[in-house]
Amino acid sequence: MGRFNNTIPTCDTFHKGLTTSAPNPSGKGKRLIVLHIGSEDGFVPVMDNAPYHSVKKEKLPTSSTRKADIIKWLEDKGEVVDNTMVIPELLDIFKRIKPLHNKYVIDELAKATNKTILRLPPYHCELNPIELAWSSIKNHDIERVDQVMWKNFIEHTKKEEKKFWEIDNIVDDVLAAEISNLTMKITGDTSLSYSESESD
Repeated sequence: MGRFNNTIPTCDTFHKGLTTSAPNPSGKGKRLIVLHIGSEDGFVPVMDNAPYHSVKKEKLPTSSTRKADIIKWLEDKGEVVDNTMVIPELLDIFKRIKPLHNKYVIDELAKATNKTILRLPPYHCELNPIELAWSSIKNHDIERVDQVMWKNFIEHTKKEEKKFWEIDNIVDDVLAAEISNLTMKITGDTSLSYSESESD
C-alpha cells in the first residue's frame, strides 16, 4: 500500500492532472484492476476506459495494417476476398464484420461467468460511485462506508446520470429546432449559365 500513497482518490483528480491509481503498473505480467463491483442489489463489475482495462481479445486491422495481414484476418473470419482488392475495399469488409470481433478480454471472461462489464465514459468520475466511497474513506475511515452509505452513493450517481440524459435531450431538441429552421429559397431566374455570368 505504501507505493500508492501519492495518489489522490477524488473526483477532481483528472482536472488537477493527477491520478487515482499508480502512475504506471509495476512489475510485468497480467493483472486485473477492478474499479468496483458493488451495486445496490449485488455485484456489477465496473471499469473505466483506461487502456489496461480495455485489452482487445485480438488485434484488429487498421488502415496501416499490411494488405496481406488484412486478407489473412478476413479469410480467418470466413470472408471471401480477392488479392486484387485494394486496402480500402478490404477495410470496408472489415468494418461490416468488426462488431462481431471487437471484443475485450475482460468482457469475455465476465461473459463466461454470466456477468456483464459496465464501462464508464471517459473523464466522468461523477458517474462512478466508488469515487464517493474513496473520498469518504480518505476523509474519515473505511468502516464509515456501510451498506446504507453505499446505496446513497449509488442513488447520487443515478441522479447525476439522469442530469446528463436531460442535458443530452435538451441539446438534441435545440439542434433539431436549428436544423428545421434552415430553409433555402431560390428566387429569380436560375437558368443563367456560368459562361453568361462571366460576361457581365
